[in-house]
Amino acid sequence: MTTVLDVQRFKDEGRRFAVLTAYDFLSARILDEAGIPILLVGDSLGMVMLGYPTTLPVTLEDMLHHAKAVARGARQALLVGDMPFMSYHASTEQAITSAGRFVQEAGMHAVKLEGGGRVVEITRRLTEIGIPVMGHLGLTPQFVHQMGGFKVQGKTDKQAAQITADAVALQEAGAFSIVLEGVPSKLAAAITHKLRIPTIGIG
Repeated sequence: MTTVLDVQRFKDEGRRFAVLTAYDFLSARILDEAGIPILLVGDSLGMVMLGYPTTLPVTLEDMLHHAKAVARGARQALLVGDMPFMSYHASTEQAITSAGRFVQEAGMHAVKLEGGGRVVEITRRLTEIGIPVMGHLGLTPQFVHQMGGFKVQGKTDKQAAQITADAVALQEAGAFSIVLEGVPSKLAAAITHKLRIPTIGIG
């Protein structure tokens, strides 16, 4: 089975790897048997599977329901549960409880959090208690209203510097990888080169 240590080894060896989303038993089984090393149960299921216009209406219970199905379908992949909107924003204690449910109830091996500075301490606490964390920077859909829509992030020098600083902070807090979504390719390449941990690009 793929572990977070394997993921770090991929980075150390310069090996590229795929991360794909799975929302149910069948997709998880197909992707797992195809050898995909990491499966993300993304809150994008709200838009892809449930028909919502954004990811914001997705609840923790929605995510746990789909995560359980994915865990039943996958046997070898590292499984990452996406923490939905308002499941970790109120406090570190809330984040620990929500992440714990992904591991205990849904069979996930790690969780994903959106944001930089605002989630660095949460990332640190979760990793301290044994829950691996995947970061997510750039276009973060849970903050779509702050961003004025689904727009590319990091186009200005100030934005690029902030995303880079957030990536380093998440790494130092213990994140085992970071998703970079909707950022310019040059910025993504620079961050990937700067970090010791792997990055995962979504374009």
